[in-house]
Amino acid sequence: MANYTLSDLRATNQPTEPLPGPFQTAEFSDDDLAALNQEFEQLSAPEILRWAAESFGPHLSLAASMTDAVLIDLAVKVAPAIEVVFIDTGYHFPETLDTVEIVRRQYGLNLRIMTVATHDEELWKIDPANCCSSVKVGQLDRALAGKAAWMSGLRRDESPSRADSPILARDLRGLIKINPLATWTAADVAAYIESNDIVINPLLNQGYSSIGCMPCTNKVAPGDDPRSGRWSGQDKTECGLHQS
Repeated sequence: MANYTLSDLRATNQPTEPLPGPFQTAEFSDDDLAALNQEFEQLSAPEILRWAAESFGPHLSLAASMTDAVLIDLAVKVAPAIEVVFIDTGYHFPETLDTVEIVRRQYGLNLRIMTVATHDEELWKIDPANCCSSVKVGQLDRALAGKAAWMSGLRRDESPSRADSPILARDLRGLIKINPLATWTAADVAAYIESNDIVINPLLNQGYSSIGCMPCTNKVAPGDDPRSGRWSGQDKTECGLHQS
């Protein structure tokens, strides 16, 4: 992989030379990722997004849960045509599907909706342990076919299981996974939403702090782990989308 310094990555208000890319995932060794992670800890989310867009170009996707449009807003300011992927599991809250349409229209998104085929029996009832891998992960696999990298809005402060999440990682497919908001706090998100009039899922104002599929998402009591409403009563904290 080509070498470049922290100053090469910074997106200042003055014109800069294009960054190296697009890259193939094989060009990133584990040492490259470790070095970039160290540098990215000092970069802002827009700077990381600019690096991702210039490094991977059309071979980059953004996976959106539609809890809010913070990452989408940041991304389209850097790469207006970036592909945004939403997985319609068939089990979403109506409010989430409404949010998808509102965000799509507001930003004129290059939106790709991955629709799960209807099952004779609801998977979350008959096979709750494997529902996410069958419905969510399988659809993301399809969406990322032919891609080199993808992004998500994962943050370290969301739960103990995410506290050590890197900004850059290699996922189970061998693709580069980028978490531009990894270092953001809930307060950072709230401030950005207020300052930029960002669309949010209305369920956030109804006690849901982490929004997934309707059967597996409950309201969260004040002061509890923001993701404690997901898969309540199950020995499960992640759906599998963010495994590295």
